[in-house]
Amino acid sequence: SRRAQEYEAKINSGDLVSIAEVTRDLFRADDQPEQSYSERQIFEAASSRLARELAAMEKTDEPAALQKILAILNEHAPKYYENAESA
Repeated sequence: SRRAQEYEAKINSGDLVSIAEVTRDLFRADDQPEQSYSERQIFEAASSRLARELAAMEKTDEPAALQKILAILNEHAPKYYENAESA
């Protein structure tokens, strides 16, 4: 799809802000509906690239950096069911 191609281009650009945007856009909190397989693959590619960069900056390993990213995303993600009820 066109959107998937745009996400792939952002990931491959190497621009951290673009990679972070893809990670943010495709993140799904536990209370949100499942992603498609292709969305999940793109999310994993973007979040892994972002985690490697964060790990290098903070002198830690990729799993620890990924946990930090996911914690931040979970903290700031809109609550899906709360928003659905108020709509």
